[in-house]
Amino acid sequence: MNGKMRSILRNATLVALAAATLGGCAALVVGGAVGTAMVVSDRRTSGVQVEDQAIELKAVTRIREAVGERGHINTTSYSRMVLLTGEVASEADRTAIEQAVSRIENVRSIVNELAVMGSTSLTARSNDTILTSKVKATFVDAKDLQANAVKVVTERGSVFLMGRVTEREAARATELARGISGVQKVVRVFEILTEAELAALGGNKN
Repeated sequence: MNGKMRSILRNATLVALAAATLGGCAALVVGGAVGTAMVVSDRRTSGVQVEDQAIELKAVTRIREAVGERGHINTTSYSRMVLLTGEVASEADRTAIEQAVSRIENVRSIVNELAVMGSTSLTARSNDTILTSKVKATFVDAKDLQANAVKVVTERGSVFLMGRVTEREAARATELARGISGVQKVVRVFEILTEAELAALGGNKN
């Protein structure tokens, strides 16, 4: 990553961190800046990025149809691999959500990390948002890791890392995330590439 791109990413991430501490309304302002920088060097094709967005949008409807407003459920799709996080009222709801999402077109696999428990507080969710921003900022600062190759999702202090990365990159990202105060555990949800496959992408995108 060149110096200009690193500077853009770091500034956008720091703004996101500040916005998270000020409240939800401020956080909405920074999405475009971060998104523009990420699209430039995402390792997914533009077609896969669109599919991931469509999966996430369809999941909202399918989950509501399956369990109504019960629980607090987040759906993150990366390279058509869907990560389910949050809290649900019962094991039956947990299973119903996974089945509903699995029937969405283009979903390749599902990682179900939903917990059967009461929904977390707004304070806990704000803390998760701050942790996500801290992890992203740490990745941007690391000179041996392409920060935008890793997607970060945080739930109840657990950090989930997604992306198309080599084992070397996966190990480095995990090490950095574990070193951040407040992170309870790190869960790898990566698609592992060989160094040769990464080189074929130009070290960046396919």
